[in-house]
Amino acid sequence: MDRVSAFDEPLKKLLGGATAKVMAEHLDLHTVGDLLHHYPRRYEERGQLTALTDLPLDEHVTVVAQVADARIMVFNNGRGKRLEVTLTDGSGRLQLVFFGHGVHKPHKELLPGRRAMFAGKVSVFNRKMQLAHPTYQLLDTADADEATEAVDAFAGRLLPIYPACKQLDSWRIAKAVDTVLPSARDAVDPLPLPLREGRGFTPLPEALLKIHRPQTKADIADARDRLKWDEAFIMQVALARRRYADTQLPAVARRPGHGRLLDAFDAKLPFTLTEGQEKVSKEIFDDLATEHPMHRLLQGEVGSGKTMVALRAMLAVVDAGGQAAMLAPTEVLAQQHHRSITEMMGELAEGGMLGGSDLGTKVVLLTGSMGMAARRQALLDLVTGEAGIVIGTHALIEDKVQFHDLGLVVVDEQHRFGVEQRDALRSRGKQPPHLLVMTATPIPRTVAMTVFGDLETSVLDQLPAGRSPIASHVVPAKDKPHFLSRAWERVREEVGNGHQAYVVCPRIGDDADDEAEKKNRKKAAEKAAGDDGEKRPPLAVLEIAEQLTKGALAGLRIEVLHGRMNPDDKDEVMRRFAAGQVDVLVATTVIEVGVNVPNATAMVIMDADRFGVSQLHQLRGRVGRGSAAGLCLLVSEAHEASPARARLSAVAATLDGFELSRIDLEQRREGDVLGQAQSGVRTSLRMLSVIDDEEVIAAAREEAVTIVAADPELVRLPELRTALAALLDKEREEYLDKG
Repeated sequence: MDRVSAFDEPLKKLLGGATAKVMAEHLDLHTVGDLLHHYPRRYEERGQLTALTDLPLDEHVTVVAQVADARIMVFNNGRGKRLEVTLTDGSGRLQLVFFGHGVHKPHKELLPGRRAMFAGKVSVFNRKMQLAHPTYQLLDTADADEATEAVDAFAGRLLPIYPACKQLDSWRIAKAVDTVLPSARDAVDPLPLPLREGRGFTPLPEALLKIHRPQTKADIADARDRLKWDEAFIMQVALARRRYADTQLPAVARRPGHGRLLDAFDAKLPFTLTEGQEKVSKEIFDDLATEHPMHRLLQGEVGSGKTMVALRAMLAVVDAGGQAAMLAPTEVLAQQHHRSITEMMGELAEGGMLGGSDLGTKVVLLTGSMGMAARRQALLDLVTGEAGIVIGTHALIEDKVQFHDLGLVVVDEQHRFGVEQRDALRSRGKQPPHLLVMTATPIPRTVAMTVFGDLETSVLDQLPAGRSPIASHVVPAKDKPHFLSRAWERVREEVGNGHQAYVVCPRIGDDADDEAEKKNRKKAAEKAAGDDGEKRPPLAVLEIAEQLTKGALAGLRIEVLHGRMNPDDKDEVMRRFAAGQVDVLVATTVIEVGVNVPNATAMVIMDADRFGVSQLHQLRGRVGRGSAAGLCLLVSEAHEASPARARLSAVAATLDGFELSRIDLEQRREGDVLGQAQSGVRTSLRMLSVIDDEEVIAAAREEAVTIVAADPELVRLPELRTALAALLDKEREEYLDKG
C-alpha cells in the first residue's frame, strides 16, 4: 500500500460495515486518516478514578469506577424489574439504572467490588445524578479475551478517552484506533525538514502514535505541540497562498493627485483626524498606489471614525479618475451612510449640479426599493462616470449595474454580508477593484488571522476627540422592579434635558413575528429555562411602544422602527429621529450598526440577556456620539447567578470592545464565532484552539509567509502540497477563496 493511499483507505474495509457506518453518520469519520485525526479528549491515569462529583449534566461521558452495591427493585405488582447499581470513586457516588429484560446480564456481572468502564448520558432523577442503561466493559476479569485486552489497555499508564456518541463508546473507538494505528507509520509529514528540526518537533508518525497511545504525560504534550502546529501551519499556508495569488492579480494603481477633491474635503473638516485615522489612511493609500488589488480589513471600535477613513479612501480613488462603491448590509444603513457622507462633503457631493463645487463629484444612492426614475438616473450616472461614489445594498451587484471605472469597493459590516455577494461585486470592475472591508465588531487577533487571514488588517482603537464615555448598568427587572421604574425616569430626564433615547427589543411583535414565535416558543422556552427558568417569549417592539406610550413615558413623542416596515417609512422615521422630532425610538437591532444621531444619549435594552456580548456592545455604541455623556441600561429578568447575568455584567464593566470579544469568544468557543459559513475551517481544527493558541497561530503565519514567498506553488514541498489538498476540499477552498 503506498504512503498516501494508506490514509485514504475507507474505514469499512478495516472495521466492518456496521462500525464504519456509525463512525461516518455520527462522528463524520470516513477514512483511516479521519480516524487517526480523531484525537482523545483526555486521558485516565491508571488507578485514578474519574471524579464522579464533576460529571456534566446532559453530556455523554465515560467513567471508570467501582461497584459499591447493586439491587433489583420490583414494581408494578411484580411485573416490572429495575436494577439499581451504585458506583463510587472515593469522591462521590453515581447511580446506574437498567430496566426490563436489560437487567439480567448486568445483575450477574456488576457485583460489589467490581471495576469497570461505563458510558452513557448523565441525567438527574430524584435529585441524584444517574446513567440510564449505560454500556460498560469490565476491567478486572481475565476469563474473556476482550476483557483481557481491556485490562491490558488499562494497565497501560494512560487510557485515552475519545469524543464519543451514544451509538459508539470511547473504548470501542479506542479498539478501532488500535486496528488502524499501524497506518500512522505511513503518515506523510507535511512540515519541511528544516522547519521541523528548527522547532524541535516530533515527526508526524511518532506524534500520531503518542497522541493515541501515550506512555507518559510528556508524550501527550509532545504530540499536542506537533499536531496543533500542523493545523495552524497548513491553514496559514493556504491563506498565504491566497494572499500571494491576490498580489499577482492586475489592478489599476489609484494615486491621489494634489489640490483636488481629497484636499478640498480635508480643508473643510471642522476637526483634525486622530493619529489612528492618519496611520490607517496611510496604510490604505499605500495599498491603493500599487498595481495589485488591496485586500484590507479595517477594524474599528464603535464610533472610532471608520466611515471617515473609508470616505477619504473613496475620495482619493475619485481623484485618481476611478469610482468607489460602498456596500451596506441594510437599506436603513445604506440611506444613513448616504445622508452622513453627503452632509460631510457638502457642495463637494454635488459635482455638476447647480451650487456644486467644480472639484466635486456626484454621490448617488442605489437600493432595491428606489423608484424607477431615481434608479434609472443613478444607473446612468454610474455608467457615464458622472457619479464618483455610489452607496447601496446588495442591489449594487445586480448584473444590470454597470460602472464607468470601478476602482474601490468598501464593504461595511462584512459578517452580515455573504461572501458570494462580496465576490460578485469585486467582479464588477474591468480589473479587480481594490477592496476595503470594515467591521465594528472587534475581532481578537487570532480570529482575524484565521478567519480573515487573506486580508491585511488595520485597527482603529482610539475614539475621536469630543466623544463621551458611556455609563452602562444592569437593571435586574425581576429582582428589583423599582430599578426598571427608575430606568424610565432616567429616560424622561434625558428627554427633559433636550436629548433623545433608544429602547431596543429582541422581537417585532407583528403578525408574522407572532406566527414564527408560536413555532419557536417551545424551543425558546427550553433554552431560556436552561439559563434562568424563563418561559415567556422575548419582549416585542410594538408591545413595549404601546405600554410606554400609555404608561411610563406617556406624553413623549414615541415612534417604532423595525425591519418589516416599508423602506420609505423606515427612512422617514430615522430622518425625523435624526432631526430631533422624535423623543424615543423603540426599535429592533435594525439600529445596531451605523445609525448616527449625536443627540441620542440614552439606550434601554429590554431582555438584554437575549443578545450576544458583541451585539450589546454594538448597540451601546449608538449613544454617547456627541458631547453629552451616554447611558446604556441593560434590562434583564435573568437570575443573578446565571451565565446570562455574568455576560451582562461583563458588558457593563468595560467599554473595550476587544476585551469583550475575548469574553464572548471564551463563552461561545470558536464554533459559533467561525460560524456555519466557515464550517470547513472549523471542522479542520481538531487540536488547535483559536482562542488559546495565539502564539502558535502567529508563529505559523510567519513561517507560512516565508515559505510561500520562496516557493508559491510549493514545487519543492510535495508533502506540504498533499497535506494542503487534504485540508482544502472543494467547500473549504471556496470559503477561503472568498474570505
